[in-house]
Amino acid sequence: MTTAADTFAEFLATLAETLDLGGDERARRLHLSRFHLARVVSAAGGEPPERMRRRLLLERAAYRLLTGDEQVVDVAFEAGYGSHEAFTRAFAREYGTAPSRWRQHPTRTQIEGPSGVHFHPPGSLRLPTSRKVTPMDLMTRMIEHHVWLTGELIDRASRLSDEQLDAPIEVPIGTIDCDMTIRSVLGRLVGQLAQWNAAVDQRSYDWDQERGKSLSTLRRELAEEGPAFLEQVRTTIDEGRLDDTFVDVTCETPRVFTYGGMVAHVLTFAAVRRLVVLGAFENHGITDLEAGDPMEWMGAPA
Repeated sequence: MTTAADTFAEFLATLAETLDLGGDERARRLHLSRFHLARVVSAAGGEPPERMRRRLLLERAAYRLLTGDEQVVDVAFEAGYGSHEAFTRAFAREYGTAPSRWRQHPTRTQIEGPSGVHFHPPGSLRLPTSRKVTPMDLMTRMIEHHVWLTGELIDRASRLSDEQLDAPIEVPIGTIDCDMTIRSVLGRLVGQLAQWNAAVDQRSYDWDQERGKSLSTLRRELAEEGPAFLEQVRTTIDEGRLDDTFVDVTCETPRVFTYGGMVAHVLTFAAVRRLVVLGAFENHGITDLEAGDPMEWMGAPA
């Protein structure tokens, strides 16, 4: 037997795809009668399915008013209302003012609902989280993002010639590296992970080997060093040792770091280098990565 929770989850997935369609289609896709589906959704989500759908359509309409330049009547028809007047009444009931006036002075876009399910721009639904995200979760997610985005930078760099990869990068402000090229900064991004993996393991590190590497070599090394760095940070967090210290023997003069300080150092310096590469990419017409789409990397494997 399918549980109510499973049916509710399937209903939400179907609703995201069929928000503009009637309830018969959703029931058909779930192989349930509309009556039985309404009972299950109402019990699991606290509101009938059509009430939830109308609420989500109004939330989407508010988003359209906020970000687009469509006429209010067009937004009304898209939201399933047969007239401007009917949409205005429904909108004002939920948002406290007419849509045209709300557009000039917008407030919230979400309408309170017992299920906690809301429209999430540009076209999906957001469910309430099942667990609290801790500061430690955030730290590991930031590292996952860095490793993922570094891989995306290497992939974009494959569109360039060797001459472009090795041309000096001109930046309007000072930076943290000398003699910068796209290849050398990518090498430092990958090498930074390898260096700190070595430092934590009390191994020496050859700084000279970072330069001049092919993109395929950088991609292979990132696949090794990125997960290794993430794993040692996760272990340190799990064991509660972020304040523990270690001696970094990779420096010319060995220095003492805390594990937490080391992670902050990596993320801070990596952010600068990534922006340098993104700026260089823009000069070569590569603009499809920007700073890394949060919605994309949250679901991307590290």
